[in-house]
Amino acid sequence: MSVPTFVCAEPFEAGQTITLGEDAAHHMRVLRIDAGQPVRLLDGQGGTGEGTLVRLAKRNASVHVDRAARVDPPAAVHLIVPIADRDRMLWLAEKATELVTTSWRPVLWKRSRSVSPRGEGPVFQQKIAARMASALEQSRGAWLPTVYPDATLERAIAAAPDGVRFVLDGAGAPFARALSAALATSSAGGVPAITIAVGPEGGFEEGELAQLGEAGFRAASLGQTVLRFETAAVAGLSVVRTAIDALGRARQPEGGAIDG
Repeated sequence: MSVPTFVCAEPFEAGQTITLGEDAAHHMRVLRIDAGQPVRLLDGQGGTGEGTLVRLAKRNASVHVDRAARVDPPAAVHLIVPIADRDRMLWLAEKATELVTTSWRPVLWKRSRSVSPRGEGPVFQQKIAARMASALEQSRGAWLPTVYPDATLERAIAAAPDGVRFVLDGAGAPFARALSAALATSSAGGVPAITIAVGPEGGFEEGELAQLGEAGFRAASLGQTVLRFETAAVAGLSVVRTAIDALGRARQPEGGAIDG
């Protein structure tokens, strides 16, 4: 049987005894984990560990960290998502974590305003973060996405890192081809930061596409069919991860590798 995995809110080191919260304690009781049994630990920031359950209480659990290690950060992939239906945003948060997304930034597009109930505000952001932590435990990754507050398009553009920028839009060039071409011309020293903007269910307004274009976002298409925003985001992230893996194999010297 696989060793159960839990996300710890704070960094940890070998030899420490750490406290996990009520959700982890409840999960341990469901799994019938007893004191002395092994658990796997993640801090969501590249820290991984192997530990032993010391004490299980109603509201928390104590775990001794037997071994700890670090995982290098993957190539940076930033996702600009629409403020949209709450359940569908929560589903996308899980998939974005599984696909090793670096950051999650919700934007209130003009056509987002017709959606109800919308996933927005600090309380909903906490739900997003919790769903991401659960997805990280299941996927056995090492890095949680950074969850940013709701933003206007202007603020999201200003916050986007330098690198390769795309907006998913049916009028653009095929995404896989456009991304591969952009990465092929990037620095041989590593993969540039990649930012993907996903629009609302009703599509972008012309002014929004113009703003993105002026900021260096290239239009890219995922095919001829109209996709829901969460489908488009997952498809786009999958294209990105596939391209990064392919670039890594192409650049990998004999006996070495690059981050992916």
